[in-house]
This record gives sequence, structure tokens and C-alpha cells, in this order.
Amino acid sequence: MAKKRLTTQDRLALGSWNELVASVREHSDINPTDTETEIRQRRERLEKNDEEWFKYYFAMYCTCESAAFHRKATGRLMRNNRWYEVRAWSRELAKSARSMMEISKLALTKKIRNVLLISNSADNAERLLLPFMANFEENQRIIQDYGQQKKPGAWETGEFTCMCGCSFRAIGAGQSPRGTRNKNFRPDFILVDDIDTDEECRNPERIKTKWKWLEEALIPTMSVSGNYRILFNGNIIAPDCCIKRAIEKATELKAKGIGHVDIINIRGKNGLSVWPEKNSEEDIDLFLSLVSAAAAQKEFFNNPVVDGGVFAEITYGKVPALSRFKFLVIYGDPAPGENKTKKSSTKTVCLLGKLAGRLYLIKTFLDRGLNAEFVEWYIKLLEFVGGKTTVYCYMENNKLQDPFFQQVFQPIVRRIRRERKISLYITGDEEKKTDKATRIEANLEPLNREGNLILNEAEKDNPHMKRMAEQFKLFNLQLTYPADGPDCVEGGNRIIDRKARQSEKPVIVTRKSTRSQNKYRV
Repeated sequence: MAKKRLTTQDRLALGSWNELVASVREHSDINPTDTETEIRQRRERLEKNDEEWFKYYFAMYCTCESAAFHRKATGRLMRNNRWYEVRAWSRELAKSARSMMEISKLALTKKIRNVLLISNSADNAERLLLPFMANFEENQRIIQDYGQQKKPGAWETGEFTCMCGCSFRAIGAGQSPRGTRNKNFRPDFILVDDIDTDEECRNPERIKTKWKWLEEALIPTMSVSGNYRILFNGNIIAPDCCIKRAIEKATELKAKGIGHVDIINIRGKNGLSVWPEKNSEEDIDLFLSLVSAAAAQKEFFNNPVVDGGVFAEITYGKVPALSRFKFLVIYGDPAPGENKTKKSSTKTVCLLGKLAGRLYLIKTFLDRGLNAEFVEWYIKLLEFVGGKTTVYCYMENNKLQDPFFQQVFQPIVRRIRRERKISLYITGDEEKKTDKATRIEANLEPLNREGNLILNEAEKDNPHMKRMAEQFKLFNLQLTYPADGPDCVEGGNRIIDRKARQSEKPVIVTRKSTRSQNKYRV
């Protein structure tokens, strides 16, 4: 009988598998002279400490110290026999590797007997199951301490049973999981990893269908009276996705004591890396510079903002000579805080002018910074104008901001005037404002839609102008992304319109002209 020839795809898959098992073997060296007593003592010692167990048996994956959120997540999973958890962890936080090590320990210590790994497709589920299979088959440390795990006759890609008694099966979303048993053991661990796709998230009906399959076909394969652990790995990539629905379910189950939601971004609330042992601030900054802000928010911050949701197109154009403007406005929006950390809000100062119904954003500064730097931006913009036209300087100053304006900014301005002998006077904009999001949309979106909101094309490559354009593109009414820049532009536009109305000459109508137009006058 002729041998079946391998396809190109088969050869590539075989090559990847051989590389994987070789790497597993290489990173699991042992001392073959260890006695049974030494092996037993090591196994018992390591089983008491999850982190040490992971470091020894999975040295290939433990290249740096784990973070506190890793250890807490493992603790919850290990000590709860009935558990439903969602790990909405950013990319680069080892979701899949962590869960593989946890499940492997539970399997080898006979805490679980039947594992289902679910992903968006059968191929992807099989791919995610391969590291499990490779380690059970070739990890020398596991073999030495727990025995051979490859079970003859039950060892195929996508479905296998270990000698420890635990079976594993990869299932793609929508496939039938019915009849999945390991002897008389129903599934007692379901790992749902990478279940959402961008394409499906654009169609709510497909998400609805997939979630229905998860709840009606998959989860009921588990035993009502037995133990069950359900773990979702993924990040929030759309307003409606399976991870979002799983979060709602886990939140509901938290009241019953069996649910937990773990949303971890690549940077925490303090603006710093949540796993600095692996991801340094410099590495994060450099990598995020490779992708758009929308992509970064979705993949690394669980914030699926829509690019161009309100401001669909950004118009760049040439700014007329500054002398043609009757006046210009420098408007600033000061953020609270005196630091440059990523946790702080961005400060904004814009140079704006209006001509023939078009609002020009001539130059802007948009960044985190010190209060003195914020005031310095006004000076730089005044120098940029160079006396070519009149300039009004304003700063947002509501009731809450007024003490800050009077006690912090005004002394800085007075000091700069005195030391540098320049004329700098900033007026507080005390007008009571309506809701930030709706105000920006109502006052700027129509201008932008008609092509009358113009960003200076000469500043297009300026990092400050880039950040401004970025904030416009990612603006939405939920304000899920900073909108300090658009808010500043809206404030400046409002000042320009007010000044324009104030400077209009009143229309004088003579009594004679009124009489002549009155047909009832005799």
C-alpha cells in the first residue's frame, strides 16, 4: 500500500511540533541519578507551592518572576472546586501559559479528570492544546516525577488521555461537545481561550449564537453534582463580545461565591506596568508606538474604542496668513496635578482662528506636564504669532478650578511677566459648561462634517498635533478615551464666536426708512 504523501501544510505543522517538543525537552533537564525518595520528597515539597511547582516543571515558560495578579488568580483557581472566572488580561500577560501550568498541575495531582479547551475554531483550539500535549509527552521533569503520561492508543492531536487519568479535548466554537466523557467522568474543567474574533464581533447575531452555544451546549456537559471550573481567557475587543457576556455572568455569580472577574491592563491605575519584571515602561512605550491608539486600547487596555465613530474624517489644510485673521484665541485646558506620569491627565493649549466660517487649529500643545510648562506653552504660541494679529489668551476656569487658577496659575503668570518682561495676561473662562461629550459633539462635529474644522497641515507630523487628531478620531459619547484636546478646541471656538458677536457693529435703522416701508402709514 502506497504511503500517503505529506502536504506542505502537514510538513509545516510537523516541523513546528518537532521544534516545540525539542524545546520542551531542552528546558526540562533532570538528574537521572535521583532516587525514588528524592523524587517523592521533591514532588511533595513543590506541590505545596504553586509558584515553585511552575518554575520547576515549566521552566521554559517561567522566564521571570510572576506578578501579584498572577499569584492571586492561581490561588483562586486552585482552592475553589466550583469556580467561574474571567481573565480579561491584556496581551503579553501570559494568559494561556499561566492557565496551561495551572491545569497541568490540577491534572497531575488528580484534582481534575476531563478538560475541554474551547477556542474560536477547531484549528485554533488544537493549536492551543499542543503545548499541553508536548509537555505531557516530552517534559523530562514531569516524566521523572509523575511517570510517563503518553497513553498508547489515546494520543492524537486535539484529543488525548494522560496516564494520570485526565483527558483533554480541543473543540472549536459551534462544534458538538456532547458525549465528552473520560470513562465515567464528565468534563470538570472548561478553558475558553481566544473565543472572540474581530469579524464576529462586527455582527451581534453571531456573538449571540456563539454565546447561546456556550451556555446551552458546552457548559451543560459538566456534572451538576460534581466539581466544575470554567475559565475564560481573553481581552475585551468589542462592546459586545463573549468575554463581555462572560464578565456579566461572572459578576452575577460572585454573589453566589463562585464567580470572579479579573480585568488587568498592561498598565495599572497608577499608569505603570503591571508586570515590570517582564514588560518595562520603555518596552511598552516602544511597542505601543508600532500600532494605532485604537489598536493599543483594544488589545492592551480592554477598551475597544471605535476609530472615527463621531469624527469620521480629519481635515488638514493650509492656514491663511495670520495677519488675515481679525484676532486669534489661545485657549488652555489645565489638567489637575503637577507631574508627567502616565496616570495624570493631559494638559492642552490651542492656538485657534476663524476665517470665512472655517475654524483653524493653527498649533497645539497636548501632553502631560508641569504647571510652569503649561504656562510656557502660551508664551511659545504668542511668540509664534509674533504680533501679526490680536491674540486673546483664555484658560478654562469653572468654580472647582478657580482656587487652582487664582492660587497656582496666576502667580506663575505674574512671575513670568516680571522675570521675562513680557506681556502675558490669561483670562479665566468662567462660563458654565454643559456635559463635556455632548457639547463637543454638538459644537464641533457639524463643523468637521462640513470640512470647516481644519488642522494645520504644516503641523501634521508634530507629536502634539498627532495626539490631538488621535483624540478626535477616538472620541465617543462614553468618553472611553481621553478627550482633553477636543474639549479645549470646543472651548476656544466658543470664545471666538462670542468675541465675533461682541465685535459686530449694530445695525442702525433710521426712522425715515421705517416710515417708508410701512404701507399703513398715511
